[in-house]
Amino acid sequence: MRSELENFYIKDDAVTSEEYGCYPAKRPIEEYIKKGFVCIDKPMGPSSHEVVVWIRKILEVKKTGHAGTLDPRVTGVLPVFIETATKLVKFLQESGKEYICLMRLHGDARKADIERVMKLFVGRIYQKPPLKSAVKKALRIREVYDIEILEIDGRDVLFRVVTESGTYIRKLCRDIGEVLGTGAHMQELRRTRTGKFGEDMCYTLQDLLDAYVFWKEDGEEKYLREIIKPMEMAVADIPKIVIKDTAVDAICHGASLSVRGVAFVEKSVEKDKTVAIFTLKNELVAIGKALMNAEEIFRLKKGVAADIERVVMERGVYPRAWKSSKT
Repeated sequence: MRSELENFYIKDDAVTSEEYGCYPAKRPIEEYIKKGFVCIDKPMGPSSHEVVVWIRKILEVKKTGHAGTLDPRVTGVLPVFIETATKLVKFLQESGKEYICLMRLHGDARKADIERVMKLFVGRIYQKPPLKSAVKKALRIREVYDIEILEIDGRDVLFRVVTESGTYIRKLCRDIGEVLGTGAHMQELRRTRTGKFGEDMCYTLQDLLDAYVFWKEDGEEKYLREIIKPMEMAVADIPKIVIKDTAVDAICHGASLSVRGVAFVEKSVEKDKTVAIFTLKNELVAIGKALMNAEEIFRLKKGVAADIERVVMERGVYPRAWKSSKT
């Protein structure tokens, strides 16, 4: 445990009680499902919305949501969040994306020219969403972090692209074709990563259905626990503040996080940036915005460490240790 805390300032060597709360991996299976997410390898054909509805029906839950729309003809990584975990969707939709794209040119072009033109599209680019998209058709700036040509076969160009969320690859292909002078369109597209979620984390809808049937009919939980991940894993890349048991319920009732409630603070926490607030059992309590950097939170004895933007944990999981809104 001590080695895990090397990236943290230890403000208070606090301990947690086993009488309340629960380590994420030890949650009862019904609670585990409702506080989890699954990375689906979306097939070609259905929309993202249809996939989300199917998962809701498979798992017999009331609410599901996805982090990043994929068009019906696009395949690949689609993280789907379940019940309580859907509170995280808006914080994860802005994650960067990686795609493998097959672009077809409308005319012949030299390899050197293709390579030269595609390099021009690395960096900040202007895009207007295509007519078929559901968003406002306003010019906007998006960043392309990397483009790597994997193969050129005649007029077919296979490439990997890493982009800011909200970048339209279909439009990118058309723009590349226009600058190249040949014209081009997107022939096939597969998303290979969204944020920290890659193809290696993906399962099919059939995998999920089979795992659910194994649990319902045979009482076997291990397959569901393998496919569905605790929601805490989804925010593992967000800088973390770990709080004392006595501070948890106050946060769940909407209080800001006082520095007095902090047990550990990750050294990467920066002022005005998003932070994930956890219990000592590694349960996600809330998402907030840091009002101090890590060193200030560690050093100061008074003040507000973070404003809460979204409470994730239910009230009453931890005992109330506060007396009034002024405490």
